[in-house]
Amino acid sequence: MTSGDATQRLRRTLSAAFVDGTPNPDLEFPTAYHGIYRGRRLESALQLYGAVGVERGDRAASAAQAGKNFSFFGAPHVAVITTETELGVYGAVDCGLFLSNALLAFEAQGVGAIPQAALATYSDIIREHLGIPDTRQVVVCVSFGWEETDDPANQFRTARAEPSSFVTYAT
Repeated sequence: MTSGDATQRLRRTLSAAFVDGTPNPDLEFPTAYHGIYRGRRLESALQLYGAVGVERGDRAASAAQAGKNFSFFGAPHVAVITTETELGVYGAVDCGLFLSNALLAFEAQGVGAIPQAALATYSDIIREHLGIPDTRQVVVCVSFGWEETDDPANQFRTARAEPSSFVTYAT
C-alpha cells in the first residue's frame, strides 16, 4: 500500500508509462468482449463518459479520462493486490474475494475506493517500484481516500442486471 511520497512517485511513473510505455500485465486481459458483456461494458463507459462530459467519439477526451486511472483519480493511497504465481487462477479468485470484502469495509468506513485493473497492465513497473518479488502477480489495484462527492465521476452509478438474467435456479 502506498501513501505520501510513495503514492506521488508511483502516480508519476504510471502516468508516464500510460503515455509512453508498453503494457505488460502479469495476468492476461480479455481479448474481446462479445454479446451481453460488450453491451454492459459499452453502457458503463457511456454512463461514465456522459457524467464527466466526454462526448461519444471524442478520442482525445476519452484518452484523457482513461489516463486519470494512472494518476489514481487523485486518491492519496493505492493498495496493490497480488497473488503467488504458483497459485494460478485460484490465487486470482482469492484476490477477487478479498477485494470484494475490502471494498465493503472501505464503504462502511466512509472511504471512497475504486478497484483498477488498468493499473495492473503495468505490473512490471508496479513490482519494480514497490519492491514486489517476481514470484507475485499483480492482480488489481485499489485507489482510495476520502471521496470527492462533487466530482461528476462520483455522481453516476452503473446499471445492474436483474438476477434472473444471470442466475439459474435448479429445483
